[in-house]
Amino acid sequence: MFSFSKAPDWETDGAAWPHRATSQFIEAGDYRWHVQRMGAGPGLVLIHGTGAATHSWSGLMPLLAASFDVVAFDLPGHGFTATRRWSPPSLGHVAQQAGILLGAINFAPSVIVGHSAGAAIMIEVIRSHPIAPDAAISINGALSPFGGPAGFLFPAMAKLLYYNPLTAYSFAQGARDIGRVRRLIEGTGSVISEDGVERYASLMRRPGHIAGALGLMAHWDLTQMDRAVGALKVPFLSVAGENDRAVPPTEAEKAAALAPDGRAVLMPGLGHLAHEEAPTRIADVVKKFAPDTDIDIES
Repeated sequence: MFSFSKAPDWETDGAAWPHRATSQFIEAGDYRWHVQRMGAGPGLVLIHGTGAATHSWSGLMPLLAASFDVVAFDLPGHGFTATRRWSPPSLGHVAQQAGILLGAINFAPSVIVGHSAGAAIMIEVIRSHPIAPDAAISINGALSPFGGPAGFLFPAMAKLLYYNPLTAYSFAQGARDIGRVRRLIEGTGSVISEDGVERYASLMRRPGHIAGALGLMAHWDLTQMDRAVGALKVPFLSVAGENDRAVPPTEAEKAAALAPDGRAVLMPGLGHLAHEEAPTRIADVVKKFAPDTDIDIES
């Protein structure tokens, strides 16, 4: 498809990519995945949210690698994961392909951590694949569909933008203004480093990355997510940044209440990108909730 042209280039955009030495490219299913892996111990998977890539975990990943064998990957159409055979990137499809990737690298995670839309992918992977982690952790999870008319209008608008050949290029041009990218991030309730802002900007300047993000939004359906959370058979932790303006913190409590073995924790002073703002605090929460550790979590 036209929209997957001009994707981020590993030799230029990825020349100074965080933890580049840990990167590898794996052909599995419909994609050529960009995967990063570091550490030793029980397996832990990190799944980023819409519009991000593995750079989102650059601060958190080494902290977790002190205790875990950590795998992170770019979602389909995001960052440096390239499409081999195009299919509509629905929640079910992305979860299926993520499961294929984990099988291809023979990785059976003990813990899965998902941020924002990545939390929904995490839950769908657990629901639909023979993957049985010991814990699932959502960070500012986007687990509920928009209510009211927005529940219909937002997906329809995303589809309209996604299938318009000019949309991705227009967004990419706008990302040349670093101030605009910074304001977009601050609009989520988070303040991150200038290096982090520039990393997002470098991705957003590539129409292929923008198309990947729009593709997820255009094909997203969370109408069955409440049922999936309610059917979780693993301990579930729902972490919320108190200042999150993208996903209301009350959603974390709602998700935790639905899960048979769920709990929520509020992180004061943090926004939607909590793991980028305060990776040490998030690492402590993950480690405390992981199996065979003290799960008395204090925020």
